[in-house]
Amino acid sequence: MEQITVEVCVDSVASALAAKSGGAQRVELCSDLLEGGITPSSGLLSVVRSNVSIGVYPIIRPRPGDFCYSEPEFETMCRDIEVARSEGADGVVLGLLKTDGCVDVERTRQLVELARPLAVTFHRAFDMSADLLRSLEDVCMTGADRILTSGGEQECLQGVDAVAGLVRASGGRIKIMAGGRIGINNAAAIIERTGVSEIHVGLATPVTSPMLHRNSRLSLGKAPGNEYQRTQVMEENVRKLKHAISSLNPRTALP
Repeated sequence: MEQITVEVCVDSVASALAAKSGGAQRVELCSDLLEGGITPSSGLLSVVRSNVSIGVYPIIRPRPGDFCYSEPEFETMCRDIEVARSEGADGVVLGLLKTDGCVDVERTRQLVELARPLAVTFHRAFDMSADLLRSLEDVCMTGADRILTSGGEQECLQGVDAVAGLVRASGGRIKIMAGGRIGINNAAAIIERTGVSEIHVGLATPVTSPMLHRNSRLSLGKAPGNEYQRTQVMEENVRKLKHAISSLNPRTALP
């Protein structure tokens, strides 16, 4: 039976450790997940790499917002890829679009070549593109190893037919990894209906701040009082998800 790969999106050392202990094969390492994730600091990457033996893929995203980048932003991405290589990352996660919604093939290819021998995932910028099937062909041209997609929908469960179509159209040329609000209760159905062999999950759980003194009047970038709220991946939830999909074989799933 071919193993289904579980990638967990994390933004802390604690979440990365929980993902590893829970049985995930890979983490996508980000900062600022409230904005969809941006490039983590070299310090965070270094400490995660030192403490986690599974695959570590930092996202290479210089800012929140769209995926059409200026030349200085592209240079930032190049330098962040060099940092990822030097810190021992196993892969990187990136995505670039042109103003018309097409994949920026030329500059993506440059980043893929710069990243080697690291693996490269083209992230959900893919879902923001103008035409998913055309973008599939474009990403294949860049040399990237996989595409993370929800089928162009907010939630993967809504886009399962599109994801299944991408799996068929890829013809094994590139991996299609399903993502987008996949959890314990729907992971098995999504895998069965799409035929993917890799899924990307968040599994973030709110955790209580240990702070005893709290200033509820002040906000430092969040709504007042929310400075004491954050989320973390829990090992138990990763284990539950792994159990939920343990009997599935993607080779026999019906796209």
